[in-house]
Amino acid sequence: MTTSNDAPVPSDFIRDIVAEDVRAGKYERIQTRFPPEPNGYLHIGHAKSICLNFGIAREFGGICNVRMDDTNPTKEETEYVNSIMADVRWLISGWADKNIGGSSLYASDYFDKFYEYAVDLVRKGKAYVDDMSREQTDEYRRIGKESPFRNRSVDENLDLLGRMKGGEFADNTHTLRAKIDMSAPNVWLRDPVLYRIRHASHHRTGDKWCIYPMYDWAHTLSDYIEGVTHSVCTLEFEVHRPLYDWILDALELAEPRPHQYEFARLNLTYSVMSKRKLIQLVNEKLVNGWDDPRMLTISGLRRRGVTASALRAFAYNIGITKYPSMTDMALLEHTVRNESNRTAARRLAVLRPIKVVLANYPEDQVEELDAVNNPEDANAGTRKIPLSRELFIDRDDFMETPPPKYFRLRPGGEVRLKYAYIIKCDEVIKDDAGNVTELRCSVDRESKSGGATSNRKVKGTIHWVSAAHAVDAEVRLYDRLFTVPEPDAGGDFKSFINPHSLEVVTAKCEPALAEARPDERYQFERLGYFALDPHSTPEKQVWNRTITLKDTWAKQAKK
Repeated sequence: MTTSNDAPVPSDFIRDIVAEDVRAGKYERIQTRFPPEPNGYLHIGHAKSICLNFGIAREFGGICNVRMDDTNPTKEETEYVNSIMADVRWLISGWADKNIGGSSLYASDYFDKFYEYAVDLVRKGKAYVDDMSREQTDEYRRIGKESPFRNRSVDENLDLLGRMKGGEFADNTHTLRAKIDMSAPNVWLRDPVLYRIRHASHHRTGDKWCIYPMYDWAHTLSDYIEGVTHSVCTLEFEVHRPLYDWILDALELAEPRPHQYEFARLNLTYSVMSKRKLIQLVNEKLVNGWDDPRMLTISGLRRRGVTASALRAFAYNIGITKYPSMTDMALLEHTVRNESNRTAARRLAVLRPIKVVLANYPEDQVEELDAVNNPEDANAGTRKIPLSRELFIDRDDFMETPPPKYFRLRPGGEVRLKYAYIIKCDEVIKDDAGNVTELRCSVDRESKSGGATSNRKVKGTIHWVSAAHAVDAEVRLYDRLFTVPEPDAGGDFKSFINPHSLEVVTAKCEPALAEARPDERYQFERLGYFALDPHSTPEKQVWNRTITLKDTWAKQAKK
């Protein structure tokens, strides 16, 4: 199976189940959902779930809704809701099918219905109001001991539940619990809490409610109300599935009913996926907000220059399984690098400039040279780049006393300027502190790249920018945020933050980059792939490095 504008979609056990249900005519229409909690920004693990749920809807002609699991008013904010919707829309933006987007819904849309179901459950004798504290409840469930309030009458439970809803009781004084089996091997069936009291204003319902449903109650009933057919969760919710089924059975809800399926969440090396730890990074200002390009939040990846299609390709490549595993960060980087190589326009930029004067080049002359826009795309064409007497080259491309097999510029040595001539370093000029400030070079005017006499070979080719035409830009060189593969495996994960995860330089760029757009991707030749920061301005260009040209971490790992 394939999808337009994307890589082939691999088969997996969940898609196999859906395909069999379609063949059997089990449902009139396939429906999935992506149910985030609006208590933080989405990260790359959520991208895997988004691609799975929306992908299934797309592949089987169904619908996928975004449904906010907004049942905890003390941790939820409208900012998070807005960021989630922006991330989802961006990630599925290449999928034009009008139905896969479904609707943006909220668990809070169903608070009235949830309460009606709760009253019905009490009337059936399958739920009761408990007066124990949270600590007592947890302890009783751990040891399998029944609450002293478990056998209250239906009338008493209905009265107490109504008074809970009416705001008569303080926080944490009463809960509504399902009446299942306190001796069940699965602790989630040991009379789980369905409602708790929270006198807190909700971001959508305001102060209408002071009791809020727990996840399992809200999640199950939201699926049923919306007509979800395949409720896809990560593996940690596998133990919740018996409760999911119990709720549907206890309320005697009509068919067709949703069914829950679980898959292994994404675990990625050199990263943390815990929302609690991501919040720590943000709140302790160890990063510059949720969309810091070092963060593996979807907004951070987008700002860094990772495309939606690359994230979707990554989600397809890692697959969907039942078995927890660790995915190497190198796979994500390879996916981004592979797409960028095919699609990114080539440009010249010098990150750490050192001045070069071509002593034998006319002072008032400017040549327009042809440069290839993308060697991977024959239709990308060429552009003109100016060459003048004074240039900038990268400081890393010159060395006074180089090691063996150094093929860049050295005193008395020659290199080719990319798309231009061979130059020879004749003189090194230094300041009073001994720092190199300028290189005086001579140019071989018969060695023009692509010219009739350009066959003379030198081993080194370097990039450059004409000094008179250069565009100044701030360039942020991002790298992995952590130095070890599993920063949260033990100890304080923050102690493994990479001190070199961000370096900021002032660069000189070829004039064509003055017209760059944030939605385009560029390769700074010999340096890496870059994207214009969304907050960049024409007066001050800011570039973010998306990924290096090669995997430098692989070499470090071998060492």
